[in-house]
Amino acid sequence: MASETVRIKPETHAKLRSIADEAGQTMPEVLEQAVELLRRQRLLDATDRAYAKLRSDPKAWAAEEAERAAWDRTLLDGQEDD
Repeated sequence: MASETVRIKPETHAKLRSIADEAGQTMPEVLEQAVELLRRQRLLDATDRAYAKLRSDPKAWAAEEAERAAWDRTLLDGQEDD
């Protein structure tokens, strides 16, 4: 596995070590998980902001709802409820 050096504060290193020890994982494993969680959170935050912006435009939001309604009609794909 290739590796890179990242400078972190001693306090952050101590926290990382503590979390790794408690989890029974290596520090790189914990760091990888933390970065992935942050990446996902930032994606969700950006998505939330984009939807808020879309919803603030009545014309754009109406178009979004119309598109959703069109896709909703395709969900059964010719199947009827019993």
